[in-house]
Amino acid sequence: MSALAGRLAPLPAAVVFDAYGTLLDVHGAVARHADRLGPHAGAISALWRQRQLEYSWVLSATGAYEDFAVLTARALDVALAAHGIEDRALRTDLLEAYRRLDPFPDALPALRGLRVAGISTAILSNGTLPMLRDAVEAAGLGPALEALISVDAVRLYKPHRRVYELAPARFRCAPERIVFVSANAWDAFGAARFGFRTFWLNRAGLPMEYELDVLAERQLATLADLPGLLGP
Repeated sequence: MSALAGRLAPLPAAVVFDAYGTLLDVHGAVARHADRLGPHAGAISALWRQRQLEYSWVLSATGAYEDFAVLTARALDVALAAHGIEDRALRTDLLEAYRRLDPFPDALPALRGLRVAGISTAILSNGTLPMLRDAVEAAGLGPALEALISVDAVRLYKPHRRVYELAPARFRCAPERIVFVSANAWDAFGAARFGFRTFWLNRAGLPMEYELDVLAERQLATLADLPGLLGP
């Protein structure tokens, strides 16, 4: 379906968001230290993110688990090594910056709008709870979120079904009573397959992926549209 085709009904029990890439800018850590990284800063950030996600999928597919902080550090090491950077102080600063990523400008207003409409809000993330607590505090999102849900509880990563099961368990409702929002197409696909009412946040206007025209309820160009679509 196309975005903004009219208000949705019934009112959801909760709107659950992915954190990294959806509410929080995953490239913000490198952006803060771009001058120290030089001309390859963008490529380093892209490879860091790519490897971080790749490791999570491989671990879940093979029945292994290491927490997201470990994977984040390992992925950074690979990205830095690939570009010949061996600055340990810079590595430390990048990892610290990752724990305090900037929110996207549309994140807090959307969360506040949902809460004003009486809708519960939460994060369901690959991040550990300490990572998520640090991130939402630094981003100023904490007061607008009712719950932080981490994959640590099941020691698996998205898009495994057992991860998505954590949200209806937290809110004591059926999956179809939850709206799930992610800027990651693979995550939106997994959530839709699980049974959530799913929005793919497609800020960059990318081509449709994973049959999301069928499985995702809507596309959003910005989170600013969400409260109006879901509110009473």
